[in-house]
This record gives sequence, structure tokens and C-alpha cells, in this order.
Amino acid sequence: MTKVLEANGITKKFPGVLANDNVNFDLEQGEIHAMLGENGAGKTTLMNMLYGLLSPDQGEIEVQGKLVTFDSHKDAIDVGIGMVHQHFMLVPVFTVTENIMLGAETVKSGLLDRVAVAGQVRELSQLYGLDIDPDAIVGDLPVGVQQRVEIIKALYRKADILILDEPTAVLTPQEAEDLFRIMSELKKRGVSIVFITHKLKEVMAIADRITVLRGGKIVGHTRPKETNEAELAALMVGREVLLQVEKGPAHPSGEILRVENLIVLDDRNMEAVKEVSLEVRAGEIFGVAGVQGNGQRELVEAITGLRSVYRGHVWLNGQDATGKPPRPLIESGLAHIPEDRQRHGLVLSYPIADNLVLCTYYQKPFSNQVGWVQEAEIAKNAEELVEQFDVRTPSSRAVASTLSGGNQQKVIVARELSRPVKLLVANQPTRGLDVGSIEYIHRKIIEMRDEGLAVLLVSAELDEIMALSDRIAVMYRGEIVAVVAVDTANREQLGLLMAGASLQEARIAI
Repeated sequence: MTKVLEANGITKKFPGVLANDNVNFDLEQGEIHAMLGENGAGKTTLMNMLYGLLSPDQGEIEVQGKLVTFDSHKDAIDVGIGMVHQHFMLVPVFTVTENIMLGAETVKSGLLDRVAVAGQVRELSQLYGLDIDPDAIVGDLPVGVQQRVEIIKALYRKADILILDEPTAVLTPQEAEDLFRIMSELKKRGVSIVFITHKLKEVMAIADRITVLRGGKIVGHTRPKETNEAELAALMVGREVLLQVEKGPAHPSGEILRVENLIVLDDRNMEAVKEVSLEVRAGEIFGVAGVQGNGQRELVEAITGLRSVYRGHVWLNGQDATGKPPRPLIESGLAHIPEDRQRHGLVLSYPIADNLVLCTYYQKPFSNQVGWVQEAEIAKNAEELVEQFDVRTPSSRAVASTLSGGNQQKVIVARELSRPVKLLVANQPTRGLDVGSIEYIHRKIIEMRDEGLAVLLVSAELDEIMALSDRIAVMYRGEIVAVVAVDTANREQLGLLMAGASLQEARIAI
């Protein structure tokens, strides 16, 4: 087959880091080529060079057999390369047409020719089965449809090479299936796709070829029919990985968390959480499923003291915790793995050792009777936790910003679970992590449940929710629309609930 894109001997260095080391990669016309690798493997760096956002220190890039040099992403667009980022680059208040023509405007008689562009959008939509209304306001569209807008935007700019970066990260299972249908249609019409993901099932389902990066180097090329998920995971991490969560039956006891008729406002003073009630018992994992942006973040922030409660109550271990700030909640036995580890979980400029005592630095043995910090005790604690929680770092005095995402997450888990805890609130605990780190975090959450902790797990990853939870609630537009036991939960049913179907409608559909 014809090679439409080749990267030969690509090397890229950053201070103290060799991100790509003599990488060779090629893409054939009309194929879906999956790029796999754990955090820090060099996938994003390589793709950013192929899209003109970075320049290689060594090596060459060829497009359609011609040597190219990119000074910016506009140069990549000019030779037919488009990229759909994990976080969409759309203006919510603009229409679909206005977003698509932004930066590539069509003008007639000195005015923007929205009619002509809308016509082209309709043609592309019909050609590739994308089903998009050119006049819709982007902010009113579901996440899956917004992603289609991004794809149309690339096709409108004549892209025949498409880079998709973690494209299913915020999609329901049904939306992901729809995306795969669209990818297959693009492939049939000669579009070549680079598919970056950490979801092995998706790679096995949709890819024609697979390339695995580890430590900045290519460690394997294969095809789905020649491999399996376990082999791919081992290639990514460099060791055997347990993909199935080993979890025995739960033995729940007394109620630890109760939320009653909770109403929480978002940053625009609109109701993000609407009359939510739930309870979590000791010795169980209560999972909250839902597409990102349906009130989960505001719910967690209200429970953990990071956001005000507009109305309703939160009870922690039998005590009224409504509206309390984080410190007294922590002292009552609350542990929190936040959604954004860098903004809310760590002080990136602090050493690992100091991050490990952010919740307890003022208590013995880390502080004496007159309030002086005991550096020796903090260092001793850090050495123990770094070893116990397998934090990969040359020193516990290294600053947190130097760690990979997976190791930053391990620091948070070590801090939160190394003190007396009754309730663990874990919000997107494995977002952006590789399979090795995911395996570790899942194992620790199960261990905490089995030791009698109550766990509130919030995740947009339906596979994660189903693998870990004992009971599952589904949030949609700020409300809990259903609560089901995991042994009666059905993936398709949960996906429909996440998309807004009622429980009765979901049962009928299945």
C-alpha cells in the first residue's frame, strides 16, 4: 500500500528528558494505525511533531513521498494533516459553521459567506455519515457531536491524514461505537488515521496496525489478529499486567456517607447538582457513572468541602458535614483523590516528602508541641511511603512536577491512604494513566474496601465503574437517574442512561 506519512529517525530532547529516541513510524493510505504507550512514552511528542507543533532535533518527515519541514501547525494543515485534540478546540457560543470556518474564512462581497460554508458542511456531513446541523450552537451539542464538528473542521481543510488523540475519553459507549463507524467510513473513502489511545479493547476492535512506544523508543509493531490485550499491555509497560480486577464480594456494614437532597451551583451560579441523595456504606464501593460535565465534579467538591452547598445536607460518619471546610472533614476521616491531580492534589513546586504530609504536617510526629516542623520525621515518612506505594523517583526530595502522571497519582494515593480514613472519595482516579498505573490504583482501591473503608468512586470510564463498583449510580444533567447493583448492571443499559434515557427506556432498549 502507499505510504502517505513517514517519520524517519525522529529524536526529540527536552531538558533532562529524551522524549523520542530514533523513532520510525509510517502511515498507509486508508488505514487506521493505533499508537500505544504508557504515560511519558513519547506518543504526544511524536504526534505534535507530525502536526507541526514541535520540531524534531533529528530525523525527517515525509508526506506523500515528499520531504517536509513544519514551522507551525498551519504548514501541516497545508499538506493535508488534521488533528482532533482530546480537549476540543471549539468556541461554544459559535455555530457549527462559524467554528468550522474559523481561521479559514470564506468571504463574499466583504462579508463572511456562512451560507456557502454551511452548504459544504452539509455535503461533508452526508458524505461521511456525520449527521451535523451547520446552524446548531456548539455549546448546545452533546460531546459526541462536538467531536464530529472537530472531524468536519479537519476535513473542511482538505485533511486526508487525521490524528485522533484519545478520541473516546469523554464519550459514552454508544458515542464511541458511533465514532468507530465514522472512522470506518473515513477509512473507506481513503482517509488515513493515527489513533492514539490507552484503551486496549478499542485498539483490538478498530486498528489495522499497532505501534507501541516505551521510554521514547518503538518496542513493537503488530496487528490485532496477531496479538491480544495482555501482550499489548506487557509491551507498553515492560512486564506482565493484570488486566482483570480481582475483587471478591463486598461485605458492607454501617453507613459512612449520606447525601440528602443536595443542590450545588456551578461557577455560573446555575444548578449543577439537583436534589441528589445517596448513601455509601463501610466496606463497599459506590460508583457514580456519567459523561463528564453532568454535575459529578460539583458533587464531589461539595462533599469534600471545596464548594459551597446551596441546599441539602451531607453527613459523614453520623456527623453533619454540610459546608465544612476540608481540614475538619479530613480530621473526621475523609480522603480525597481529586479529578485534577496537578491543580488540586499536589503542590508541584514542593518536594515529594512535603506533598506526602499536606494533610498532617501540623500533627505529631511531623510537628512538635510548639508547632515546629520535624524534618527528620517527614523524610522518614516519605522514604517509607515511596517504597510502600512504589513511587518511581530518584529521591523523595525531588519536586512533584518532575514525576510522571502515574507517579504523581501514586503520591496522592500514598498521602490519602496512609492515615486513618473512613471514606475515600476518588474522582477520575486513573484518568490519563497507563495500564500499569491503572492496575496499581485499582488494586489499592479494592484493598481499602476490603479493609472496611467506604469508597465513593466517580469515573467517566464505564469499564472502570463496572469493574470496581458494588453499586452504581448514573448521573445525567445533575440528577441521579438510576442506582443499580453491579451484578444486574448491563453495559449497554448504563450507556443509554448516561446519554439521558430513563431506566424504563434503557430496559426496553436492551
